Amino acid sequence: MQQAAPQPWLYRILTPDGRQSLRRRLLAFLLIPLMLMLMIESLITYSGALIYSNHVHDRDLADTVVGMAQMLSKEDAQGQISEKARFVLDYASEGHNYYSVNSQKNGVLAGNPLLQPPAGASIGNDEPSLFSTAFKHRKLRAASVSVPSESDPSDTLTLTIAETLRDRHQRAREILLLSIPAQALLIAAVFALVWYGVRIGLRALDPLTARLAAREHDLAPIGDADVPVEILPLTRTIDGLFARLRGMLALQERFIADAAHQLRTPLAGLRVHVERAQADPSPATVNDALDHIQRLTNRASRTSTQLLALTRAQSPEHEAGVHTLIDLSRLIPELLSLRIHEAIAAGVDLGYDGPTDPVWIDGDRTTLQELLDNLIDNSLRYAGRNSIVTVAIYLEETRDVCLSIEDNGPGVPAAFLARLGERFFRVPGCHEEGTGLGLAIVQRIAERHHAKVHYLSGSEGGLRVEVLFPPARTSKD
Repeated sequence: MQQAAPQPWLYRILTPDGRQSLRRRLLAFLLIPLMLMLMIESLITYSGALIYSNHVHDRDLADTVVGMAQMLSKEDAQGQISEKARFVLDYASEGHNYYSVNSQKNGVLAGNPLLQPPAGASIGNDEPSLFSTAFKHRKLRAASVSVPSESDPSDTLTLTIAETLRDRHQRAREILLLSIPAQALLIAAVFALVWYGVRIGLRALDPLTARLAAREHDLAPIGDADVPVEILPLTRTIDGLFARLRGMLALQERFIADAAHQLRTPLAGLRVHVERAQADPSPATVNDALDHIQRLTNRASRTSTQLLALTRAQSPEHEAGVHTLIDLSRLIPELLSLRIHEAIAAGVDLGYDGPTDPVWIDGDRTTLQELLDNLIDNSLRYAGRNSIVTVAIYLEETRDVCLSIEDNGPGVPAAFLARLGERFFRVPGCHEEGTGLGLAIVQRIAERHHAKVHYLSGSEGGLRVEVLFPPARTSKD
């Protein structure tokens, strides 16, 4: 037994009772993308906020380093910086500050000598140079600017100030925390609208549900009048099921009617002969009644067998049989060999004429055997003793495969050839017992194989039946 496909965890939460719900399933599959969108939007917002925060802090850092450099350039340091300038550089509200003051003549005047611009950096006198660096495994953002010393025009001071990235990330997180409630509220509103839309949209199924609920024994097609496009495949599948049910019910009714019609006469005869034997228990009467009862029983048995065979051939389930490649040049002689003893007992010369090379068709072996058996039964019963029945196979010019069976019996008048194959039709004046279903079964099996059946007068006055099969659609390697 197949197991149901695993459901998403959110769907299981929305359906704790385990029952299927289209509405909940739609909401579950919509909520997951909305939650992912919220996460993606948060990442985008944080990235944008961090870019903006970096831009603002870079601008402040650049202004700071320019201002401090102008202050240092006005001092008469003579290789040192004043205590006032050192205090300003050392001051940092969040803790330790990172800076370095480098004199072109006197080297590092203050700060950390390791904090230097990267090699090859272009440091101007007006525009500071911004760069990223690291100190003691801490990531820093630094700005450097060079200014001439007013006390010594031949000397140039380079000031570098750096700061950690903590404030930048803190500002970005604050912006993110401010935006998340608004985004969550927006997604919640979208989800509510989707829930309401799904609820209203599913009401379109109510008229169809009411119309189907009002039916009792009506198997008419549902139609496409008020059916939403999304469930058209379902309703069309149901219409197909209704059509198959109508066909099966019609087939059942036809079988019951045929059985009642065909078995009524032998059953009535059985009752008459049983009553006759009871009324006159003499050996002669009883034996005669038993002979009639045996013939009527055989007739009823054959009729019921033929009715079942015809019903099976007309069944929609039988239509789904898988056809395979079949070599008629091997199948037909094999099936004929099973009927030799019966033909000898009936005084009929049963023969075969066909090629030795393979003759392929697409077919079903079981139903082909039933087709051939009915054709042979028809010939053995109506051709008469000392007759010749020949089964042949040959290829037509159109590449169709022809299976023919011909006898030299009394044949069928030309006026009745067109009616052969009709259910319960028997040629007037025929005294042989029969049900009139054998050729109808042949006709139906041939239709299942996309074959055509022709009823002709034989070359010696008998009946010739030809079954033309289309060539095989696949080749045999």
